[in-house]
Amino acid sequence: MTATDRAVELVNIAAEAAADKLAQEIIAYDVSDQLVITDAFLLCSAPNDRQVRAVIDEVEERLRQAGAKPVRREGERDGRWVLLDYTEIVVHVQHEEERGHYGLERLWKDCPEIKLPETAKGQSRTSDDT
Repeated sequence: MTATDRAVELVNIAAEAAADKLAQEIIAYDVSDQLVITDAFLLCSAPNDRQVRAVIDEVEERLRQAGAKPVRREGERDGRWVLLDYTEIVVHVQHEEERGHYGLERLWKDCPEIKLPETAKGQSRTSDDT
């Protein structure tokens, strides 16, 4: 089984929206062989809570324009890890600390990666600790 065309379309829309709001390390996985509840996961992160919320707002707006509405939204109050469930896809936007700690990429590394458009790759993490 592979992700549906609609799921891939939604992942691409969400990834481009996240990139437009400067999300980092955007990656998508086809989890349809592993899970029966969804076809794809989109993962991305942001350096602070406000940026996480900005990414979520843009993703929701763009997916709404594409005719998709989330069936569930979790984690918004804390702004550290927000999950949007659209049935076909699940979008995870994490504060970069949570992303490093939970390592969702390690959990789903055996699933095929969904190729994203170049405009949807997001920013690479950089070290500003100097």
